[in-house]
Amino acid sequence: MNLRMDFNVKRLAADAGTLFSRAVQFTEEKFGQAEKTELDAHLDNLLTRAETTKHWTEKILKQTEVLLQPNPNVRIEEFLYEKLDKKVPTRMNNHELLGQSMIDSGNEFGPGTAYGNALIKCGETEKQIGGAERELIQSSAINFLTPFRNFLEGDFKTILKERKLLQNKRLDLDAAKTKLKKAKMADARALAEQDLKMTQSEFDRQAEITRLLLEGINSTHAHHLRCLNDFVEAQMTYYAQCYQYMVDLQKQLGNFPSAFSSNNNQSTASGTASISVPILPLSGPLPANTANASSGFTELQNFSGSRKARVLYDYDAAGSNELSLLADEVIMVSSVPGMDSDWLMGERGNQKGKVPITYLELLN
Repeated sequence: MNLRMDFNVKRLAADAGTLFSRAVQFTEEKFGQAEKTELDAHLDNLLTRAETTKHWTEKILKQTEVLLQPNPNVRIEEFLYEKLDKKVPTRMNNHELLGQSMIDSGNEFGPGTAYGNALIKCGETEKQIGGAERELIQSSAINFLTPFRNFLEGDFKTILKERKLLQNKRLDLDAAKTKLKKAKMADARALAEQDLKMTQSEFDRQAEITRLLLEGINSTHAHHLRCLNDFVEAQMTYYAQCYQYMVDLQKQLGNFPSAFSSNNNQSTASGTASISVPILPLSGPLPANTANASSGFTELQNFSGSRKARVLYDYDAAGSNELSLLADEVIMVSSVPGMDSDWLMGERGNQKGKVPITYLELLN
């Protein structure tokens, strides 16, 4: 027991002496009172390259996180859940929230109305975009953010550890050189030379270990390049999906009986110049909102009887009391007492149901 205690005491004393000599050497170097062994140019360049890689990996990682999740509060919350090893609660993203609001408002206005139906279709598209965004974030987190984070928290921390060991070995080496210079007696010089030889060997060994680790940065760059390709592919898929969703939505809106008008070409009351915003052409026929058509519907609603009408746009019935319509077909329509002024009773063979006036054009 005493022998073990004596050994521990001696080891602690040796460690304290080593720390003290390193501190003295470091201080004297700072004040220019001691020489410093410089690393070879190749190793020094590798260290600089590793620091540069770490710096830009951190910056790219941070900015990618900001891009994928712009809300800083949500990012902090997700970070805390990750550290606590808990599942992040599922929440709707901005596109999904907008889409749900549009769908709810469309149902409130009535899916049988042109505006209500258009809102619902827009809302469904926004939710599709929200789903695509969720897939982009998930794919980017796995294939791009995680490898970058693993480098910072794994490989680079190992490099830092070995670099610190190299710095300590370098201080030990220079302290041994200083000790040899100051030795006057033959015995002291012999002991100092032996110490210098040992510290030189330890320094060379640690320099080689550090060099091998730093040369692995080439593999890191190659891996990050593959991750970058995955990220670009994920973004390409996301934007292609969004574009297709919006093209499909625009086609659907082009079949809706709504007046796409713009006041952009008119001057404001203050006399400032207006900005003309071009409207993309929408597929499908433009609505027939003529005065004759309007008076025809009014006459039909005020008097009994039925008239032929041409369907202008496809319409999906929202309930069993409605009649689905196909563009360009001809049906019989009539007015029913107490029915909403925006609707008529449609009849196709033995099928009967409510139809929206805005989807019809009365025939002579």
